[in-house]
Amino acid sequence: MVPVENKAYSKVFENDHFIIVDKNAMVLSVPGRLGEEDDRPVLGRILEVDLGMTIYPVHRLDYEVQGLIMFAKNPAAHKAANGWFERKEVFKTYTAMTRPLPDTAHDALPLNVELTWKSKLLRGKKRAYVSPHGKDSVTIACLKRVENGIFHWELNPITGRSHQLRFEMYNHGHPIIGDELYSSNEKFQTEGIALRAYKIDFTKAPKASEFFLPKEIVITTF
Repeated sequence: MVPVENKAYSKVFENDHFIIVDKNAMVLSVPGRLGEEDDRPVLGRILEVDLGMTIYPVHRLDYEVQGLIMFAKNPAAHKAANGWFERKEVFKTYTAMTRPLPDTAHDALPLNVELTWKSKLLRGKKRAYVSPHGKDSVTIACLKRVENGIFHWELNPITGRSHQLRFEMYNHGHPIIGDELYSSNEKFQTEGIALRAYKIDFTKAPKASEFFLPKEIVITTF
């Protein structure tokens, strides 16, 4: 995919039913709780202006996170995509860079082995936390390589809890670089945090081909 550059996003894929873009960090996916009082850029609004039409959010990325995000261009596409995500028939893959917290036992972490992390998460005003009343959260994490003390991960959120990946990395002693909210004391090389959604897999999504979607969308990682 060859993206088309924009200050808030790069367009990756578009047809009559969907638009998928590479969102920049420090851009909201949809309007926040403060509404018009929040002066941060909102991707959904920017896209509506650029496209000259109403669009419908299918899923979201945190303000600080970059990568692939999908919007529907008509109600039928929106209904179908919502169903895929609710039934976990669409799979998103992220890449993350972390540096372990002091005293974190990481020497025995295996490379290229899938680890399954489960929690019950609630979202507070700012952070997610474990609670017996929380919703089930499942993450598949795989350490791909270690370079100069930086750990490079591939992450698959099986569930879609708020701050799920950010919390799990912190909870396992590996806060994402740049994520001060979850105990990182290191700035990322660009704006935002070192978490990027780089692949969306539609192979298990029924009738995705009827909406002329490819089997997967993949962009560059860090």
